[in-house]
Amino acid sequence: MGAELTELGYLVLLKIHKRNVVVLTMLCSNVSLAPLENNNVNDSACRTVSVGFPITMMVTGLVGNSLALILVYVSYRRKENRRKKSFLLCIGSLALTDLFGQLMTSPIVISVYRAGRKWENIDTDGCLCSFFGVCMTTFGLCALFLASAMAIERAMAITNPHWYSNHMKTSVTKQILGVMFLLVLLFALLPIAGVGEYQKQWPGTWCFISTGDSKVPGNTVFAVTFAALGIFSLLVTLSCNSGASQSSKQWERLTTETVIQLMGIMCVLLICWSPLLVLMLKMIYNQMSSHECGLSSTANTSRTLDCNFFLTAIRLASLNQILDPWVYLLLREILLRKFCIVANAVSNCSTEDQKGTQTVLDALNKQNQNGNKLGINQSN
Repeated sequence: MGAELTELGYLVLLKIHKRNVVVLTMLCSNVSLAPLENNNVNDSACRTVSVGFPITMMVTGLVGNSLALILVYVSYRRKENRRKKSFLLCIGSLALTDLFGQLMTSPIVISVYRAGRKWENIDTDGCLCSFFGVCMTTFGLCALFLASAMAIERAMAITNPHWYSNHMKTSVTKQILGVMFLLVLLFALLPIAGVGEYQKQWPGTWCFISTGDSKVPGNTVFAVTFAALGIFSLLVTLSCNSGASQSSKQWERLTTETVIQLMGIMCVLLICWSPLLVLMLKMIYNQMSSHECGLSSTANTSRTLDCNFFLTAIRLASLNQILDPWVYLLLREILLRKFCIVANAVSNCSTEDQKGTQTVLDALNKQNQNGNKLGINQSN
């Protein structure tokens, strides 16, 4: 009887183990962890970067986003900011998105650096790579779409104030933001369902969308869609800000604080995301992926430049999560007023100095003229 129970327990455990294997296989499908052979190729580009670099970025991002969330909450509770509540919801969502993006990806990068930049030491089955890729895709697209939502919201508030005040409620804004985040998350989960692939990228410290493997079903379409959505959101943000800036009369009815903050965030997005999105399209067209950078067969000059530039581009995109909250913190009304006061003081001082200098020059010229007249009279 005891032997039969033991055998039955063994069979149950075996079935449970098989089911767990099936679940892990589904979660970790379409994840490539191809080893980067000859990882010393072009290793000088990342050799000087220690674990202190991602730690510094994480701490700076956490502090900035936390402060931004506190200030947004305080501003949202004020009665005089009713017209800005939708904008504050958007910028608070942006700070929250950047904060969660830092919390979910930075510890993984730090662990990889501490493991000697060998991803396989902390992720043997590829599940962590898939999770990292989903986070990068979700929080990256959400940040771009939130900037577009803020630009559209401000453009409607400036160009159509009456329609905006009657129809644009905070409940509508919350619903739009919720649906947007859900759609982006579903898009990011497509490689888990078998459409597209997340792949470990050079120099082996991060995972992202594969750009060079056309054999994986839907991989090219998935990568192109991500880049196209990112570029489209940047164009929407740019066009809405440009259109709103031409409505000068209605511009004056609203505070310029939100407009200046939005322009700053737009500039940061363009600088941080444009190189990565454009380079992704180029690498997709050339059927190249950054995981090939460590292979000796691809170590030629053109590919070396692309690999180094791709690494710089992804670092710029990661820097966006840090800069966004500081743009909001530094471009607030109280700091803008202080800046204007200081600028006016400096301008007045320079104007007075110019007047004093001009007075001295006039006096010297007058003195020279009198001296010349005296010399002429003495000669006569």
